[in-house]
Amino acid sequence: MTHDGEVGKRHRSFESIEAVEVMKASSNVCALVGWSLELVLGSSTSHMTTFLCKFLPWTPKRATIVFQEQLLRTMMQIENVFFSMAESSNRDVLMICDRGAMDASAFIPRHTWEAILTRNQWNEVELRDTRYNQIIHMVSAANGAEPFYTIEDHSCRSEGLELARHLDHKAAQSWVGHPYFDVVDNSTDFETKLCRMIQCVCQKLGIDARDRLQTNSKKVKFLVSGPLPEDKSFPHGFQDFTVVHDYLQTHTPKMQARLRKRGQKGNWSYTYTVRRPELQGQVVEVKTALTQRDYNNMLAQRDHDHVTVYKTRRCFLLNDQYFQLDVYEDPCHPRCKGMILLETYSTLNGADLQQRLPNFLKIQCEVTGDPRYSMFNLSLKDRWLNNKKFCQSLAGSENDENEIVSKNESRLAGC
Repeated sequence: MTHDGEVGKRHRSFESIEAVEVMKASSNVCALVGWSLELVLGSSTSHMTTFLCKFLPWTPKRATIVFQEQLLRTMMQIENVFFSMAESSNRDVLMICDRGAMDASAFIPRHTWEAILTRNQWNEVELRDTRYNQIIHMVSAANGAEPFYTIEDHSCRSEGLELARHLDHKAAQSWVGHPYFDVVDNSTDFETKLCRMIQCVCQKLGIDARDRLQTNSKKVKFLVSGPLPEDKSFPHGFQDFTVVHDYLQTHTPKMQARLRKRGQKGNWSYTYTVRRPELQGQVVEVKTALTQRDYNNMLAQRDHDHVTVYKTRRCFLLNDQYFQLDVYEDPCHPRCKGMILLETYSTLNGADLQQRLPNFLKIQCEVTGDPRYSMFNLSLKDRWLNNKKFCQSLAGSENDENEIVSKNESRLAGC
């Protein structure tokens, strides 16, 4: 069961229209696969009106801080009620929250946010990374769809285009670091934008959305030369994580299973991922959140043909594009020494994609689909040549793999 979906939508004008259409589209897809859909609405509008009327004599700064903290506590309690109801259901339930716990951090100073966390015994890994299974930021109409931007239908908002763009960026920035964060911009028409959003959710759930939602978005990977530039070269608000991967034993070589431990400041989230081949060459990847206890128990199933992989993962938002930069750390296999890989999801190709890439990084080449840069292969203890566990593709046949390996023996010989 997945009870958390798209969080942190930030649209105006067709903002409220968009919320309705998102619900319709999500409901249609859920109906196709037999899921229930529940929407946890943001409670800020009704609370905002009541709060400001009663407490206008307060200083704006004090009012904002108290409001954001109380709104966050109220919102989390409402979410908890919905989550509990979903967990008690005998059906699969998709929960969509149109606001999320980290949104409050976008509108108050950092030191104030940290004080709120301390006062309530919260931490960002809990609120950002483990509370929601996926974050989808719907970029504001103020950024790329300006003719559709208006505040006429929203009683509690008054910002113009420039301020709306600024707030939209801050809202997106507050979610940087979530392991499954998608940004849906205004590069397409409205209907296609909705399809892109639904496709993101379907991919996360492992649901076949069929051709009706195909928008050609794919994961792309690039090899980066070190050393990395100074931190000040990266966009403000980047997040660094310690990530530990362990591959597990499986009953077939065509299936891959791994554990991930991902943390920041001593707080950790745990994930179990299974990749398996599907019909017609489509690979399905299913991710499940784990408790620390389950994670520790499953470590006993480690595949000893693989080494544990240690990374520093830097997440950042640039040009409305979400990037993950993985730096392989010691202890590691010699083939991984100093390796740096950059990943993102995009519908763009060629020069259009190149323009979105960080110009402060020394990008060597694109390595999307290259088995030499698959983490499964990078973590193999033995050399790749004549290694039966070396995986060219989960989608191909064994004969296909043998043919590919024989053609590439020279480049595998030293690895």
